[in-house]
Amino acid sequence: MRAARLIRMALLVQSSPGLTAAVLARELDISKRTVIRDAQALQEAGVPIRSERGRAGGYHLAPGYRTRLTTLHPAEAETLYLSGLPTALHDLGLSGAADTARLKLSATLLPSLRAAAESSVRRFHLDAPAWFREPSAPEVLPGLARAVWSDLSIELAYARPGRDGEPPRMVTRLLEPYGLVLKAGVWYVVGRVPGERPGLDGAWRTYRVDRVTALSPAPGADGPFVRDPTFDLAEHWQAHAAGFARALLRTTVTVRLTERGLARLPAVVDPAGVGEALVSATAPDAAGRVTLDLPVESEAVAFAQLTGLGADVEVLAPEGLRARFRENARALAALYGAEPEDQR
Repeated sequence: MRAARLIRMALLVQSSPGLTAAVLARELDISKRTVIRDAQALQEAGVPIRSERGRAGGYHLAPGYRTRLTTLHPAEAETLYLSGLPTALHDLGLSGAADTARLKLSATLLPSLRAAAESSVRRFHLDAPAWFREPSAPEVLPGLARAVWSDLSIELAYARPGRDGEPPRMVTRLLEPYGLVLKAGVWYVVGRVPGERPGLDGAWRTYRVDRVTALSPAPGADGPFVRDPTFDLAEHWQAHAAGFARALLRTTVTVRLTERGLARLPAVVDPAGVGEALVSATAPDAAGRVTLDLPVESEAVAFAQLTGLGADVEVLAPEGLRARFRENARALAALYGAEPEDQR
């Protein structure tokens, strides 16, 4: 609705004076021409909004003027109380501050709005962690969150995963932490390598927080780092999440699958590699089986995942993984091939 858009435009200009027509158009999802028309409509309604040219130009409200459009609608109060993530706030050490903020907000709301906001908490709950995973907050997470808030360069001690069952290797990394992401119960920190230009893709890094074993200020860091003003955490994560998931799949195995095994494949392996594997699939043979190259994290992970397909999968390569399945098949045959002692 246009009325809601006009209110939002006035509040945006009030909170961030100097926004250009291009920025307002992007925030409101409208054209720059519509921004100009909306500004004229606000002026006609008595809101002293004006556009200024020059380096410090953009849209401004008259000095000292503040809108009276901050009264909350019941639906807005409800969604405001739904916007918090209880688990995430607890992990970050901010649950106490969030509780205090809600109390302060409740004290300022009209009784009818207070009831609407509190009722939403009783009706909706967000459980962020994935099923079958015990949620645990990494010990370094609160300290990492403080570094993100304060724009402080840090040095990480990081347990880099080994390949093909090898133990993790401890490495040290310098990072300018730009943000934290909670994905299916797992925390990630996204940041930039100090000294590298922000325009280079290689300057950005993503680390799992539960693999960070120690955290300290970066050596020689003098005050906060200068953030790249063009960086958008949500856009960056969306653009790089698929590539990040694919980068974890550093090994390729060749398998032969029955029709049922092929149908069940997406349920047992990493989704990031399934599409690529299907592209490499051969035509079904006389028995209806297809052969494909499957990207996996490691041979050990592939063994754990593919055993769930039972006899619907045959590993062709590498030989080391095939030997694991052969040994496992012998052990299962020995276990189930003999009659139980109490039935003899």
